[in-house]
Amino acid sequence: MRYPMEVQVENQQQSKTVGLDDTMSRASPAARVVQTLVDGAERLNLKYSSVGNPPVFPTDTFPWAREVEAEWKLIRAELDKIMVRKGELPAFHEISAEVRSISADKNWKTFFLCGYGIKSEEAIKQCPETWRILQKIPGLKSAMFSIFEPGKHLPPHRGPYNGVLRFHLGLIVPPEPDKIAIRVADQVCHWEEGKALIFDDAYEHEAWNHSDKVRVVLFVDFEKPTKFPATLTNKAVLNMAVFTPFIREGYKAHKAWEKMFYGEGRKHR
Repeated sequence: MRYPMEVQVENQQQSKTVGLDDTMSRASPAARVVQTLVDGAERLNLKYSSVGNPPVFPTDTFPWAREVEAEWKLIRAELDKIMVRKGELPAFHEISAEVRSISADKNWKTFFLCGYGIKSEEAIKQCPETWRILQKIPGLKSAMFSIFEPGKHLPPHRGPYNGVLRFHLGLIVPPEPDKIAIRVADQVCHWEEGKALIFDDAYEHEAWNHSDKVRVVLFVDFEKPTKFPATLTNKAVLNMAVFTPFIREGYKAHKAWEKMFYGEGRKHR
């Protein structure tokens, strides 16, 4: 389904405008200027998208996705080694404070590889084949393993910026589609092992694992393909991300976790 741009803007921005006037009134002048620039970039991303603006994309829209699918078992093999120490992996909200508004328990775990200019060299050493395969993705911005424990349900939410799209590769997916799914806008989708799911997280979405088994996907954000002038503004906004408190604080939290995780790991060798 193709959405008129006016409807897309409303759908993608509705939750962001809740309390916006109050928040902006307390923000510094510099923050208000940045927000104005981001809002303008989002409008350009919609208008000049090279791939349209559907909530969920056909996999073949991105030829590289089939190449990643073809090597999924190599990624799964590296994940299996990580999962031996699953109990030591951090909850997502322990690394990313902004996630606390939708998840504050231990049932959404993550194993971080890279994000907006920051890489985990230790994680890449653990998963060299995964890292090699990730280089097939143009405009790669972030990558991690996303682990839903049994019973996990993320409530409806939207991503903070529409200049990226999200790629999920099913790695451990119990065959229970009636209990494990993700809703993006009005579409309910199901993960499958070895299969890609690509969607725009600027639309409202929610995800759940109501089974009694673990679900794991490779979770990637990549730059949304756009035409000039959106190409320039989108790159500028994405390049600014590494300087935001959201990214810097997450980096510090992850480095502290790495020191514990890899330090303990070395002691057991």
